[in-house]
Amino acid sequence: MDIRDPNIDTPLDWTYKGLAPEMDGLVVRQLENLRLSLFDDRLLFPVAVLNDQALHDNSQWMRRFLALTGVDIAPHGKTTMAPELFRLQMEDGAWAISAATAHHVRAYRKFGLSRIFLANQLIGAGAADWVIGELREDPDFDFYSLVDSIEMLEPLVQAVRRGKLQRPLQLLIEVGMQGGRAGVRSVEAGLKIATQIAQYPNELALVGVETFEGVFQMATDGEARAYRMIDDVAELARACDQRGLFRERIILSAGGSAYFDFAAGKLNQHGLSLPTQVVIRSGCYLSHDNGMYQMLVRNLLERFPEAAALSPSLTPALQVWAQVQSRPETNLLICAMGKRDVGTDAHVPKLIAWTPAGELLPHPAPPDYEVTSLNDQHTFLKCPTDSLLRVGDYVGFGVSHPCTTFDRWRLLFRVDEQYQIAGAIRTYF
Repeated sequence: MDIRDPNIDTPLDWTYKGLAPEMDGLVVRQLENLRLSLFDDRLLFPVAVLNDQALHDNSQWMRRFLALTGVDIAPHGKTTMAPELFRLQMEDGAWAISAATAHHVRAYRKFGLSRIFLANQLIGAGAADWVIGELREDPDFDFYSLVDSIEMLEPLVQAVRRGKLQRPLQLLIEVGMQGGRAGVRSVEAGLKIATQIAQYPNELALVGVETFEGVFQMATDGEARAYRMIDDVAELARACDQRGLFRERIILSAGGSAYFDFAAGKLNQHGLSLPTQVVIRSGCYLSHDNGMYQMLVRNLLERFPEAAALSPSLTPALQVWAQVQSRPETNLLICAMGKRDVGTDAHVPKLIAWTPAGELLPHPAPPDYEVTSLNDQHTFLKCPTDSLLRVGDYVGFGVSHPCTTFDRWRLLFRVDEQYQIAGAIRTYF
């Protein structure tokens, strides 16, 4: 599988935020040859960076987790929408990449992916006709999507017939829970859909059951509700299996970036009669973060000591760097970065490092600095009266919930341990 950035040989230009003017006309692979430090005063800050070593270590950690638990992974690609990172994940054993929309599926096909798990419903004639066309033209394209109602089936059947597809569309029933989002609310409802799918053996094939328990990851009773959702997947799968509604194998899928240990453990105890594949879908493990997922993964490792023994553990790889532009008050620094540069939907960013102007290596963040709020282009950083930071210094922030920072950057620089620029990756949101 040749996964690559379709614009890998397209020259960089002014449309990429953070790019130094001298980089105009270069292609990504030439950036390493510049031997440019992040702090050489040539980039146009703010800039987003990914630490190469952390990415590698995180990818290897997940490889070891999969070997430990005997499950597969189809990471949510929506986290990064970066083909070069998809390639790293596939090289380290990912079974597929999960998508959330038809646009994602289309982008993934441009990246060269031949197995895609649409962890959502395939809705709309335009989307269905395009997917069916891809399946018809490429026999090696392995595609999966979800259903949670009988009403969805007839449009899919008609799309398969209209597109003259000579193999059935592979479907998983989505399981939900009261107060959640899409998905059937009972085993009985799921069985009705499964029974109806069996009426169209040439057009549709039931291949599994799925849920996304991450909707409860910040709830006070989130662990209990997530566990119940995953248990419901196994219960519905057993009911369908007993009635012979699956074809030759069964896929059980759950496990976002908060509870993938639950999915790996519970779904492996399925007791089904056909060969069964368990697929988790964590996407944030690769970049990790300094906020929400740092907390959630800490909880996961406390629940699952065997995973905690996998070393090195997950490490934040994503940072956004800016400069101090003002100290208008004794205890306030204004940094030239804002909501247009970093996500704030989970928590505000956290100061993790700083580099004095004129130096090339960061120092750990001093204590008693706190981000209190952000405007579109400004960050309010509360500081002590004797602050070490000065106007012009570089400040590095860790993020919470990496998904909503990646989507603010069309280009993120890759850096080594000395913050030398080692390349870059494009995103396609």
